[in-house]
Amino acid sequence: MRVAAAAAGGLRPTAATLLLFSPPHQHRRLLSLHRRATQHLPFARRRRDSYSTATVAAPIPKQEDAGGAGGEAEGKATRRRRARDSPEGNLRHQLDMCSRNADLTTALRLYDAALSADSPVPLSLHHYNCLLYLCSNAAASDPDSSAAAARRGFDIFARMEANGVQPNEATLTSVARLAAATRDPAMAFSVVRRMATAGIPPRLRSYGPALFAYCEAKDADGAQQVEAHMDASGVVPEEPELAALLRVNADKGRADEVYRLLHRTRVLVRQVCDTTAQVVEAWFRSDAASEAGVDKWDPRKVKEGVIKGGGGWHGQGWLGKGPWSVDWSEMDKNGTCQRCGERLVCIDIDPSETENFANSLTELAIKREVKDDFLGFQSWLRRHGPFDAVIDAANVGLYNSKSFSFSQVNSVVNAIQRVTKSKKLPLIILHRNRVNGGNAKAPYNQKILESWRKAGALYATPPGSNDDWYWLYAAVSCQSLLVTNDEMRDHLFQLLGTSFFPRWKEKHQVRLTFSGSGPTLHLPPPYSIVIQESVDGSWHVPTTTGDDIEKPRQWICSTRKSSK
Repeated sequence: MRVAAAAAGGLRPTAATLLLFSPPHQHRRLLSLHRRATQHLPFARRRRDSYSTATVAAPIPKQEDAGGAGGEAEGKATRRRRARDSPEGNLRHQLDMCSRNADLTTALRLYDAALSADSPVPLSLHHYNCLLYLCSNAAASDPDSSAAAARRGFDIFARMEANGVQPNEATLTSVARLAAATRDPAMAFSVVRRMATAGIPPRLRSYGPALFAYCEAKDADGAQQVEAHMDASGVVPEEPELAALLRVNADKGRADEVYRLLHRTRVLVRQVCDTTAQVVEAWFRSDAASEAGVDKWDPRKVKEGVIKGGGGWHGQGWLGKGPWSVDWSEMDKNGTCQRCGERLVCIDIDPSETENFANSLTELAIKREVKDDFLGFQSWLRRHGPFDAVIDAANVGLYNSKSFSFSQVNSVVNAIQRVTKSKKLPLIILHRNRVNGGNAKAPYNQKILESWRKAGALYATPPGSNDDWYWLYAAVSCQSLLVTNDEMRDHLFQLLGTSFFPRWKEKHQVRLTFSGSGPTLHLPPPYSIVIQESVDGSWHVPTTTGDDIEKPRQWICSTRKSSK
């Protein structure tokens, strides 16, 4: 199998590199070759073989007196303490500290000492992973020692393999980073393929070294192969990966690929950060973008594409021909571009998607909440709902305040009631501790709580519950507005793992600010804040600049000069 050479200054394939492509029975011979080859490297010195964790095990302390459950617990504690105080345990602790402090020099000194014949220490997977992580970090971030750190990392990996310690995803990701640091994207990619072959599911971070190395080397074909492998493995790229793919294809003038990737960014990212926006803007200003497209097209096919896609794009390729007029713009409250006059559309959500999402929420919630509690809430909601709006009362009551304010929540309740169709009180979700304790006992707050109860608008979540599940489920199942300033980016919302959620949030979340005159509700816009492609071929790309409620969002507006 071919081993790709490094780019400028070409590092020759080493025995450690060849380990990635050779069968296990050759590893010891290659390790010997690699040890001689690295004899004079700055970080390396000649060493005897280390002990393998496959042949040398830490002594297992005997449990002198089990004495029932107490004795068993004491025995486990003793074993843990002895393991922690053993040479292997001490080395693990010291390497963890090196990893925390990015101290490669000390870590390598500890590694060399562990290999000494006088006091050898068996090395485990964790030891090797710490060492490889530090080597890959130094190789990627320190130009002065990059080559030496990479070679030393390959040496450590070669010994690990020769000693029969099986790598995991973290191990091979570090090796991929070492390969990328030596400007060898083909080797980095081969590591990921090895993972898949060995039954180790690659993660997004596993693909990053190869993908970014190909993109930095301006190898669009190689980057495309990595992207295809990601897709086949079910690994979804995020904005940094998509931006890198956009950049390399734009630089190569591959118009069809840029078009495809813009639409993939539309689906997966929706709004882009400033770095990605610069890549997009540079593409539209390029000669390749001017030359891409057609002078004539079938309007019926474009319209069919818009209908099929749900609005906001057609997918028929670049429309028009000639230079683009590109600049930054803002939208008015109706979604009309202040630069070109194009009115953005509101992209519909399929009702079946909403139903499926509500079912997924239920499944997740009953796994993490007391099942009877959440099912009881669903029953309550069927009796008292639907509601036009749901209020995350904990978020609203603590807005710009150190203590919870019932009057602040009530002012928002009244404000949202005035703008909803039914004029019914919104559903107020609040933890039972807030309802029964603290300043809830004050007479004025008791009156507020009682008015909510009489209207059937208050639901107190039970002790130990996470009220996020309750207000989110209520808003989704009722297809109502959700009043909260919570950006919903934490672990709970990442569990949802679907492109539906950001689309739903955009259409349903009401954010708020307060002034001396009371709350101001920032209702969802009547258009979708997502990359949009119009029927005449123009593009509008929203940025994350403007996520702040008080600041207008910035958009890239790109139209053909000939169409203006």
